[in-house]
Amino acid sequence: MKPKVALIAFGGNALLPDDQRGLQDEQMRNAQKAAALMVHIVRKGYELIVVHGNGPQVGNLLIQMEEGVTKIPPYTLDVCDAMTEGSMGFMLERAIANELRRHSLDKEVASIITQVVVDKDDPAFGCPTKPVGPFYSKYRGLILAREKKWTMVEDAGRGYRKVVPSPKPIDVVPKGIIRDLVHAGRVVIAAGGGGIPVIINGRGLFEGVEAVIDKDYAASLLAREVGADLFIILTAIDRVYINFGKPDQREAPVLTVEEARKHLADGQFPPGSMGPKIRAAIEYIEAGGREVLITRETHLKAALLNRSGTRIVASA
Repeated sequence: MKPKVALIAFGGNALLPDDQRGLQDEQMRNAQKAAALMVHIVRKGYELIVVHGNGPQVGNLLIQMEEGVTKIPPYTLDVCDAMTEGSMGFMLERAIANELRRHSLDKEVASIITQVVVDKDDPAFGCPTKPVGPFYSKYRGLILAREKKWTMVEDAGRGYRKVVPSPKPIDVVPKGIIRDLVHAGRVVIAAGGGGIPVIINGRGLFEGVEAVIDKDYAASLLAREVGADLFIILTAIDRVYINFGKPDQREAPVLTVEEARKHLADGQFPPGSMGPKIRAAIEYIEAGGREVLITRETHLKAALLNRSGTRIVASA
């Protein structure tokens, strides 16, 4: 019999909040807090896939490389994604394994370095929008734009930053291995940071690209590919609201796909915040997924009991 599978997606800020320095010990402690939530899902009877963000971690890595650029050649963004998939995967893997041991649960945990395929003709490549890495002076920004062919933009008076495209994911590599592992009862950490962006080049081979894949879109795709029964998206609010921040704000404990699509078209969910999460949820449900749960990490336990969060379903 096919096991029940849950996929949970959360941002890189869960391990590196804005109010912390990003020390290794801090991130290890944060990983342990996250692990307690992950294992709670396992104890509810689900096999588990974990997808984490990596924005702050990649940003710090790019800053480190810029500081040492005269001594050590810097890596490209796809390799930086792989490096943070490995380091963050290790922290989460160890924390989850230890939490499973505390609860006498005999399960193994595996981190999978995951490539995510994007279309080389995706329109996003013609319009880079995602800022990454350090701030540069105007002079340094102009030099980098000329030498490396980077797209540089001035960022709110704080300096110049590199911007890269954010194409939509179309395939996950190796999805078969991830599916086999989770169906065999392993906890799998995969597609960290949205995965390592690759295209299929003219020779039919994988080739890394300088891009950022939205973590929620990649998680939605992976949830579809493995046949997950529950897709959990952790965010900064306890549940989805209609007219958020306005006097007539109201909670949305349950949304059908039709309602979610209508509110999205009405501008209820901006592109820079809730929009990608709602789109990711809709894509998952429309492909045959059963249920999406959107909530804050501190409300997850209550949300799994239908006491918090927003559930997105196919129909009422």
